Amino acid sequence: MTERPSNDNYFMEIAGAIGRRATCMRHNVGCVIIDRTNRIVSSGYNGSPRGLKHCLELGCIRDDKKIPSGEQQEYCRGVHAEQNALIQAEDRDKLAAGTLYCTHTPCLMCLKMILNAGILRIVHGGRYPMTDLAWDLIKESGIKFEEYGGGLSVTEIKEAKAAQ
Repeated sequence: MTERPSNDNYFMEIAGAIGRRATCMRHNVGCVIIDRTNRIVSSGYNGSPRGLKHCLELGCIRDDKKIPSGEQQEYCRGVHAEQNALIQAEDRDKLAAGTLYCTHTPCLMCLKMILNAGILRIVHGGRYPMTDLAWDLIKESGIKFEEYGGGLSVTEIKEAKAAQ
């Protein structure tokens, strides 16, 4: 008999599967949001806005301009996985006190949207460039911010980031 996965393993596996639908040439990001009873509320992946051509068809503006990840997001056709998951939630009240699972660390703009939605916990699977303001907002808000597989504290993650 196989071992039953923990909720974190289960939902991160789902986020990974969702991310495989991404149309971004740089990152395949998947996100799933669950409510306080561990039911899926919404999901999203990164890609161009609905009905528009994908970067897979057109090429990547950011690659053409040699823009590093996490900078100058105004030069991107894509909508982030977290943004899509928040936008597509049918019942936004269920987002409050929920958990967001994402294959990557949210950017500053996504983090602000997540905080505004009332989500209380973020579980992420990869480090994405984060600003000092993002770290300040995480600390000030008290949101649980956990790297998948470890549940590191904000201080531990910041120290690990500084050591890189």
